[in-house]
Amino acid sequence: MPIGCGAAGGGVATEAGRAPFKPWLGRRRRRLRMHPAGLAAAGTPRQRKWPSKRRIPVSQPGMADPHQLFDDTSSAQSRAYGAPQGPSGLGYLTAPASPPAAFLSDPVSNMAMAYGSSLAAQGKELVDKNLKYYFAVDTLYVGKKLGLLFFPYLHQDWEVQYQQDTPVAPRFDVNAPDLYIPAMAFITYILVAGLALGTQDRFSPDLLGLQASSALAWLTLEVLAILFSLYLVTVNTDLTTIDLVAFLGYKYVGMIGGVLMGLLCGKIGYYLVLGWCCISIFVFMIRTLRLKILAEAAAEGVPVRGARNQLRMYLTMAVAAAQPLLMYWLTFHLVR
Repeated sequence: MPIGCGAAGGGVATEAGRAPFKPWLGRRRRRLRMHPAGLAAAGTPRQRKWPSKRRIPVSQPGMADPHQLFDDTSSAQSRAYGAPQGPSGLGYLTAPASPPAAFLSDPVSNMAMAYGSSLAAQGKELVDKNLKYYFAVDTLYVGKKLGLLFFPYLHQDWEVQYQQDTPVAPRFDVNAPDLYIPAMAFITYILVAGLALGTQDRFSPDLLGLQASSALAWLTLEVLAILFSLYLVTVNTDLTTIDLVAFLGYKYVGMIGGVLMGLLCGKIGYYLVLGWCCISIFVFMIRTLRLKILAEAAAEGVPVRGARNQLRMYLTMAVAAAQPLLMYWLTFHLVR
């Protein structure tokens, strides 16, 4: 058979009429036969495999968490003591406990909770009825009250105004007692005392705490002494314990003025301002407590010169005279 060139094959033709020999094509075919997956991979783009999402069954309210190391006993108090459990031992309740059974299971804690709730209710009622009234002030009232404490000589009407047998709020009546000025004055007095001690290189937290506790102890002793005296004299008055704390706390305003003037002008300024404030607080207490303590006698028309009324007047003067003495006792060591 003649040897010629294959026009279509483009290669050399053999005597047997075989296809032209291409060694590189055989290797590729063998490679494709050996790896059929590679052929598919070469023809199609590779896709990124995402992790399969397994549906995790949601645990029931009574089922235990498989990943939990310990049993949750936080809700054990809500279950009745000794309640029967389910067969699985996971603490299932077969029947809800009745309120008597729950009370008998832990009576001490239930009684404590009931007592605490009653105390909270009483405290809320006390704040709403009493303390809220004494803090019902505004800027105008505070300014007028401070002027009344420093200059009580010009004031004429000392009667407390009432509306349907209830005293009006302090912001509507300058004669009404309040707790805002005494509380702020007490705190300011402690701060001014610390300032005075610091200027004399005598400041220490212990000494400042002693100053605060001493002033508070004297105020408590005053209130107890007045209440005991009113009990001995058998005075039926509308003067409450909070009213006494308010009236006795007004002296801190004069004490602040005296100490500040002592820091600025020395002892001479201290004695001048403190003396003026002592006289002012004495007049203020006389004119205020006289209406409170002698209110019963004035309502009944009993003459003021009676034996009992004289005791009430002496008590009023004693309370008023004690204010200047305490003002000096609590401030004289702060000025040097």
